[in-house]
Amino acid sequence: MKELFGLRSDGRSAYLYTITGGGLTAVVSDHGATLIRLYAPDAKGNVEDVILGFDKPDDYTASTTYFGATVGRNANRVGGAKFSLNGVTYKIDANDNEVNNLHSGFDPYKNRLWEVVSHETNSIRLHLSSPDGDQGFPGNADIYVTYKLDNEGCLCIIYDGLCDQDTVFNMTNHTYFNLAGHKNPQKAMSQILSMPARHFTACDALSIPTGENRSVEGSPMDFRQPKAIGRDLGEKYDALELQGGYDHNFEVYTNPCATLSDPVSGRTMEVYTDCCGIQFYSGNFLMGETGKDGVSYIHRGGICLETQFYPDAINHPDWAQPITKAGQPYHSETKYKFL
Repeated sequence: MKELFGLRSDGRSAYLYTITGGGLTAVVSDHGATLIRLYAPDAKGNVEDVILGFDKPDDYTASTTYFGATVGRNANRVGGAKFSLNGVTYKIDANDNEVNNLHSGFDPYKNRLWEVVSHETNSIRLHLSSPDGDQGFPGNADIYVTYKLDNEGCLCIIYDGLCDQDTVFNMTNHTYFNLAGHKNPQKAMSQILSMPARHFTACDALSIPTGENRSVEGSPMDFRQPKAIGRDLGEKYDALELQGGYDHNFEVYTNPCATLSDPVSGRTMEVYTDCCGIQFYSGNFLMGETGKDGVSYIHRGGICLETQFYPDAINHPDWAQPITKAGQPYHSETKYKFL
């Protein structure tokens, strides 16, 4: 199903596209290739929309939350808003504390109108052309995002890209989940999270990695045994204090790399990815914005599980690099599986 989402501030129309499969229903917009709604059943078959979002396209443009957004060319932060590639230094937008780059700068993909390449019952594929120098990155790139619902209860997000120069490709999706339903933001921190990660990426006060991959052992960062997200948030621990809560990259040690569950509804979601890292964010900067259906998204009213390369990896040559060679395909897949 295709329906009008609304007029953008540039006068162009944005549309909503519904896909179904495996007991799930997803609504995606060509505005930002954004995941707008995701309906999932609970243990008793009751269906709720389990992601945060807005009712109008321009609300997505105006907001800095990145609800449901497709993020690229580079997700997360780049320290000093610059990097070197093939001996050339590239300067990109310093849109984070006027020093660093966050989610590729002032003209993010979330605000652009994508081309719908195909729309079928259980999938939608969208395309964006990104010219040489766009956001400061080298090369003319064609980028594709596919949302697919399979028969096993998975929301599959597939990223593909091709560029005529060596470039940075590090795509992610910035959906905020609340398995109690997006209308129940007060229940987000009581949900149970487990992650098998043995270490996380320590950061400075501006959330730029120091280079230390720190063990989670004996710290509030240890999710190897399932626990309520909010249980240790008040602990006096430098990583929590510097970032104002959980907003950290964890290694992807094995799959599923994360499992989230709501103890009341019984909804459970597993995360699978071919990425090396997953950014766990506890919604620390949610401050009561009015979202879908008039809901106020209170502080920590939803969480993100963003699969990607490590933050600032381009400036840490000893880490896996988000570089794709000219003419070589970029491909990455993440699955959110509902049990």
